[in-house]
Amino acid sequence: MFTNIKYRNLPTVVLAGRPNVGKSTLFNRLLHKRRAITDPTPGVTRDPVEADCLIDGNPLRLIDTGGFKLADCNELDNLVVERTLETIKKAELVVLLLEAGEITSEDEELIKILRPYRKKLIVTVNKTEGGRHEADAWNVLTFGFDKVLMISAEHGDNIGELQQEIIKRLDFSKVEEEQEEKVIKIALLGKPNTGKSTLSNRLTGANASIVSEIPGTTRDTVEGRFTWKSHNFIIMDTAGIRRKAKVNENIEYYSVNRAIKTISDADIVVLMIDAVEGLSEQDKKIAALAHDKGRGIILTPNKWDTMPQQKNTFKDAEEKIHFQFGQMEYAPIIPVSAKDGSGVDKLLNTAIKMYGQLNLQIGTPQLNQSLEKWLQEYPPPTGPRTYFKIKYAVQKSVNPVHFIFFVSRIKVVSDSYISYLRNKIRKDLGFSLIPLLIEVKSSSPKDRKKGN
Repeated sequence: MFTNIKYRNLPTVVLAGRPNVGKSTLFNRLLHKRRAITDPTPGVTRDPVEADCLIDGNPLRLIDTGGFKLADCNELDNLVVERTLETIKKAELVVLLLEAGEITSEDEELIKILRPYRKKLIVTVNKTEGGRHEADAWNVLTFGFDKVLMISAEHGDNIGELQQEIIKRLDFSKVEEEQEEKVIKIALLGKPNTGKSTLSNRLTGANASIVSEIPGTTRDTVEGRFTWKSHNFIIMDTAGIRRKAKVNENIEYYSVNRAIKTISDADIVVLMIDAVEGLSEQDKKIAALAHDKGRGIILTPNKWDTMPQQKNTFKDAEEKIHFQFGQMEYAPIIPVSAKDGSGVDKLLNTAIKMYGQLNLQIGTPQLNQSLEKWLQEYPPPTGPRTYFKIKYAVQKSVNPVHFIFFVSRIKVVSDSYISYLRNKIRKDLGFSLIPLLIEVKSSSPKDRKKGN
C-alpha cells in the first residue's frame, strides 16, 4: 500500500518469470490493490506495469513484467521478452517466480538467461499453498541457488518472509521525500492501433510501451513521466477501446474497463483518432464520457504525415469532426504524427493552457457581477408560465469546473438559457477550451430541503 507522500530515488524491484506463474497476482498482493490485470490466460501482461509500494514502511518501485515465453514465440512475444530484459538490467532487485511442480525445459532456459543477474535475484516458487509440490520445488536448488522461498501469491502463504528478504537486500539510503508538485495527468485513449503507445514513448523519451502493428498490444495502463517547459506530466497509455460487440475476451474486457477508469484519474484526455480512417462511433462515446466527467479533451488525429499535404486538408477534417461531435466545439483539434513528432509541441502547449483553465477559480463577487451583465444582455422569459429569476451564482469546484446557479423557479429554466450562460462563462471568464458542469438549484430554502 502507498500513501500520498511522494518519493524520489526509489530502489526498483522487478517481478520476472515465464507466462502464467502468478507475477501479476504477486504484484497486486504486494500493493494491496488490483493494479495489474490477472487472468488464467498466459501472456496477459505485456508492457511493464509500475507502481510505488510501501513494505514495512520502506518505499520502493515495483514493476510487473511480461512473461518470458521462450518456445513457439511470435513477434510480439519477442518484443515482450526484450522489454522485460531491459527492465531487469536497470533493477536493483529481481524476484524470479517459478511455478510449483517439475522444472520444465523453459524454466531451465529462463534460469540460464538470468544467470548474469543472479547476485540480485530472489528465487521464489509460487503456488505452494499448504505445502503443495514443495518436494519438487526444492529441485530448483540444483541450479546453484543458495536460497529459495516457497510462496502462494494468491493465498498469501510466506509473503511476509518474501517482503523481509526484499527489504534486507535493498539500499534505501538515497530515498528522499518529494515536495508536492503540480502534475498534469494526460490519458491517451482511442481505438486500437491509433498510435497511443508511439506517442507515449515519444513524450517520455523511453520505450515503456511496446509498439507493434498488432492491434490490442497494450493491455494494462502504462504510466510514464516527463517534464516539458518546466511543467511536470504523467502520461497514461491505455488499451485500445473497441465496440462492446467486438470485445470477446475477458482480458480485453478488463483492459477496456481499466482504460475507461483512466478518464477519472486524468486531467486531460487526448483522444487519438486515426487520421486516415476518420472518426468512429466509439470515438464519440469516449469523448462523451470525458465531457460528462468535466475532463479536458484534445481531439488528436494521428498519422497526419500520411494525409495529403494540401491547403484545405486540415480545414475539411476540422469541419467534419466538429459536425460529428456536435456540442463539443470547445475541444481543440490538434493533428500530430506520433511517429515523426510533428504537432506534438502544439499538443503540449494546448494541454498546459487547458490545465490552467481546469484549475481557474472565479471569485463569487466577480462571477455575480458578470451574471448581472449577462441578465441585462439577455433577460430570462417574462411570461407567467416561463418566468424565473436567477438570484446568484457560485463556482462549486475546479477540475472539473462546476458552477451552480440559484433560481426562483427551477422547473421552468430552459436548456437554451443554460446554454446561453455556459457560452457566456466560456467567453467572458476564460474557460474557452474545457467542458463546464452547470447545475441549477432552487434559491428557496424550503425547496432546497425538498431536494428541488
